[in-house]
Amino acid sequence: MEDPYVWMENLEDERVLKLVEEENKRFREFIGKLSDELFPEVWKYYSMPTLTGARLTDKGVIAMFKEKDRQIIRWLGGEVIVDSKALERELGDEVLLQGFTADKEGKYLAYSFSIGGADEGITRIVDIETGEIIDEIKPSVWNITFLENGYYFSRFYRHGETPDGVKAPAVRLFWKDESGERMVFGEGLGSGYFISLRKSTDGRWAMLTVTFGWNRADIYIGPVEKPELWRKVYSAEVPAGPIDVVNGKLYVLTREGKGLGKVIAIEGENVTEVVPEGEFPLEWAVVVDGKILAGRLVHASHRLEVYSLDGEKLDGMTFDLPGSVYPLHTDGKKALLKYESFTVPYRLYEFDGELRIIEKQEIEGGFTVEEDFAVSGDGTRIHYFHVRGKEDKKRVWVFGYGGFNISLTPRFFPQVIPFLKRGGTFAMANLRGGSEYGEEWHRAGMRENKQNVFDDFIAVLGKLKAEGYRVAAWGRSNGGLLVSATLTQRPDVMDAAIIGYPVIDMMRFHKLYIGSVWVPEYGNPDDPKDREFLLKYSPYHNIDPDKSYPPTLIYTGLHDDRVHPAHALKFFARMKEVDAPVYLRVETKSGHMGASPKTRARELADLVAFVVRVLWP
Repeated sequence: MEDPYVWMENLEDERVLKLVEEENKRFREFIGKLSDELFPEVWKYYSMPTLTGARLTDKGVIAMFKEKDRQIIRWLGGEVIVDSKALERELGDEVLLQGFTADKEGKYLAYSFSIGGADEGITRIVDIETGEIIDEIKPSVWNITFLENGYYFSRFYRHGETPDGVKAPAVRLFWKDESGERMVFGEGLGSGYFISLRKSTDGRWAMLTVTFGWNRADIYIGPVEKPELWRKVYSAEVPAGPIDVVNGKLYVLTREGKGLGKVIAIEGENVTEVVPEGEFPLEWAVVVDGKILAGRLVHASHRLEVYSLDGEKLDGMTFDLPGSVYPLHTDGKKALLKYESFTVPYRLYEFDGELRIIEKQEIEGGFTVEEDFAVSGDGTRIHYFHVRGKEDKKRVWVFGYGGFNISLTPRFFPQVIPFLKRGGTFAMANLRGGSEYGEEWHRAGMRENKQNVFDDFIAVLGKLKAEGYRVAAWGRSNGGLLVSATLTQRPDVMDAAIIGYPVIDMMRFHKLYIGSVWVPEYGNPDDPKDREFLLKYSPYHNIDPDKSYPPTLIYTGLHDDRVHPAHALKFFARMKEVDAPVYLRVETKSGHMGASPKTRARELADLVAFVVRVLWP
């Protein structure tokens, strides 16, 4: 099978650069002034403050926020402790804050940041009251856990070898006090292992987890100040993590069984099941005030459940809008939770038996979020969210992903708000391949079962079409594969296709950039059995000159280092061959995650402009 466009995989080729320049210009002509008109509105929502972390201390809550052109760490309702702009003035380069932690007393703050987009950062420990820098560690470290006379941290070796002579990459845990630092855990652990350390909320126990890849966990506990006494108490070939130690019992959230999540308690040799697996996934749990507070994913949005330490269900809570809810921190007496939804950048909740909002950022405008189901080809019910503004002009922008065990739960899409305000609606589909209903749901959409994912998406799009909507289908990365496969199979279920940073050539994906790591999910093109099912749906190999394709936008970035831009370029070239109304937008400035906020907001404004231009011809 000859590939006529294999030359496009060389991004230095002059023909590629010429194509990018010409097509960017042609795309700009198509959307006209619309993107410039939309940009201020997209930027307004894109640059709203968002909450990225929070911690409880004896002196109050410390939180980290992303604002328009800076990140800050501040006391909630009080003064700023760290400002990325001030760091930039000090260091003379762009600074990105990566995270922070603080001690229980609210005396010390540890925060990490990178300079100029580099991977290796710096960690600083400061005295909050005086602002004095007590320690600075390069490259940055994590798992900082404060005790009275020092702190633990873990160091990731990217180069060279560890103190015990293991070649990088590898990770080790250290203790540091006035006398210096010493390695205390991780001897002999090779590449692929990660260590995470937390203190129990009573401050007495160390809970340490060693994970290997996604699917193996060993949990150790012991007196927090005596690492030589830490012992392995639990091992699983599935994801698992410690919740807390209460009265000498270790509570663990594990995916053993069907992979839906359950809580077990370990005391000595005894293991008891506390909260058994339910119909829906149990995603997280913390201990608050002698009870278990847990987050369960029910049809792709979270609800809260409260259990006694023996597993008796005491209470359940839902939210006014379906949302995503995760714990940021707990001190055993109360917990901080972050909530997000389609029209809510964030709410910060405090829970101590009662649930209350302590800070929030919401978009006003009479929005509603409805939930519905479509029926896939094999009879499986496929859940989707449908968000509307004050008016519904029968236009819908539909987002899907369906893969890699990632669940699509409600989140804030800044570019969607201007679309809703124009009478458009937004839908998000929960397809097989994700983790919305546990591991079986994921497996039903991987490898030879991948066609299920496309059938699920076709069912949702088809249902909306039947209800009289003009439909734009959108996905990025693995979602770009979803939209391009659906487009080549059933162009009749959409009026526009938006394909971002996509994986499209299923015969060569494993040869481009980090593509080989996706082989367990997609299959191996070099194995004849796998090749057969991959070729059946590979969008690059299934364009039909006799089909009528809707207006399609393919967008990528020349410096995206995860998904090679050639997938997008080659698919574009093939679509042009059959005279499809296809447009190409290529970001030439920077890699995808490292793009400046304005660059990313500009890309989003272009997407809205395309959807508006096509759905309102």
